[in-house]
Amino acid sequence: MRVLDQKETIEAIDQHGMRTLIYEFSNQLKAAEVIGRNFECEFDRKIERIVFSGVGGSGISGDFIRSYLSQDCPITISINRSYHLPGFVDDSTLVILSSYSGNTEECLCAFDEAFVRKAKLLVITSGGELEERAKMRGSPLIKLPGGLPPRTALGYLIIPILCVLAKLGFVNQGKLKEIQEAYELIDILSKNQYGTEIPIEKNKAKQIAFQCYKKIPAVYAGIDHFDVVALRWRSQFEENSKVLSFHNVFPEMNHNELEGWCSQAHSLRKNLIMILLRDQDDHASIQARMNLTRDLIRKEGVDVLEVFSEGKGLLARMLATVHLGDWVSLYLALLYQVDPTPIHSINYLKQELKKGTIR
Repeated sequence: MRVLDQKETIEAIDQHGMRTLIYEFSNQLKAAEVIGRNFECEFDRKIERIVFSGVGGSGISGDFIRSYLSQDCPITISINRSYHLPGFVDDSTLVILSSYSGNTEECLCAFDEAFVRKAKLLVITSGGELEERAKMRGSPLIKLPGGLPPRTALGYLIIPILCVLAKLGFVNQGKLKEIQEAYELIDILSKNQYGTEIPIEKNKAKQIAFQCYKKIPAVYAGIDHFDVVALRWRSQFEENSKVLSFHNVFPEMNHNELEGWCSQAHSLRKNLIMILLRDQDDHASIQARMNLTRDLIRKEGVDVLEVFSEGKGLLARMLATVHLGDWVSLYLALLYQVDPTPIHSINYLKQELKKGTIR
């Protein structure tokens, strides 16, 4: 437990400096806003729908924007994680290709298909093959600073797109004011509550990590906005902490998964911990479902953690809860004494696929 308060031990384990990248998230949001506000882009035909295409740490940016704008955007926003685009994509579709590295094969395939279908293209990347194809075909390109693990570039991948959508009339310009609240709140949280210098007695992120140690985290949230936040917590547990994790949403989990939690398989449940991500704007029925589910699961002898969002605006609440999850994943990695940055298994799989020998 005390490893989380030992500076030398933290530095020895976190050799690639994930803690610094997480700490700098507020500055990234601020820089990303500048990129977005300075980017100019016009399309010659009416946009009737938006499709985000991307996977992993880049693709989740589309989920974030979809969830954030779910009750505000006047047109449909869809997420594509396939090599192929949905059949409805045509010349009235804006396809946003999101790949931080610029070399994600699923995204490159989607780019080529979108170009053939004469869709409107918008590329966001730090370079790679995707940038080259965008330049070659004259597609609008948002160029990001490079050198980061894609999962730590979330702010760069979200904020500029929000600014572009506002310029295109799909986001109320007033909502962009929430960006400042988000990076100011996150800066305070990192410095005063979550950072490595804050001892475990006063550090919520360290406390949650300790409670998750030697457990499989199952993360849940309401469907309306925080579904993507639960997804982010799960993926950060997996990539940073190197542990299996799961996530689902309310009310869906009450119609199937709940029965599994309350089954007779007691020996399986002992290795699980439930994390409920809660927000003030959760539908009243979802709040009631969360309360009832929490009580049922605790009666089964399973630990249930409740995490309540902080902040005034929705964007700040979503990003601040994402930020807390990032810190938790870092501290859990430290407890397992594993460097959170390298992703050896993922990189191995990509390298083998490039050889073209796996069928």
